[in-house]
Amino acid sequence: MKRLELEASKREVLGKKVRFLRRQGLIPANIYGHGINSIPVQLDAKSLKQLLANTGTTDLISLKITGSKTPVRVLVRDVQRNPLTDELLHVDFYQVEMTERIKVEVPLVFIGEAPVLDRVKGTSLLHLVDSLYIEALPDDLPHSLEVDLSLLKEADDAIYVKDIQIGDGITLLSDPEQMVVKVVEARREVEAAPVEVEGEVTEGEEVKADTEVTEE
Repeated sequence: MKRLELEASKREVLGKKVRFLRRQGLIPANIYGHGINSIPVQLDAKSLKQLLANTGTTDLISLKITGSKTPVRVLVRDVQRNPLTDELLHVDFYQVEMTERIKVEVPLVFIGEAPVLDRVKGTSLLHLVDSLYIEALPDDLPHSLEVDLSLLKEADDAIYVKDIQIGDGITLLSDPEQMVVKVVEARREVEAAPVEVEGEVTEGEEVKADTEVTEE
């Protein structure tokens, strides 16, 4: 994958005043990590939007901060947007140590086609999991993990977490016995058999019991 790079500068504007930065085409952000103090920065809105459009939560970004000789390696941890306009408001970056294993969620990508859908009429796929929880060194983090649907050939076939290839250097933290996707058949409507009642009952009438109850 192409190396992801982004430029940033330290931010002096804090609190509610950051709205003035957005008017200038800048997005406020914070860099935090294990054992470091949070660093407020600002980034060019256009460049940041382009990067976020193609970046997942496990893709390493080389962040060059003005005045610093060495870029920091970060992951995108949180992206805040206006719920009405989808305007980008703020980003949190997590600074990683390249020799320290980290825990992340990796999205699943479903590839191929399930043969059972063509072979068995009325079948469909039930997706139960869309990401896996793993631990790895930053350089070993995958962008995504593939789930091969071509393995689903018969009704009731299923793919479990343990069936997914996660690669070397990665520790799976999700339950390996958890079902990821399953073939299901459409429910068949069962027609209720008509109940026969001796004698014809017209609308509004009640069916009376044959036994007669006498008072003692």
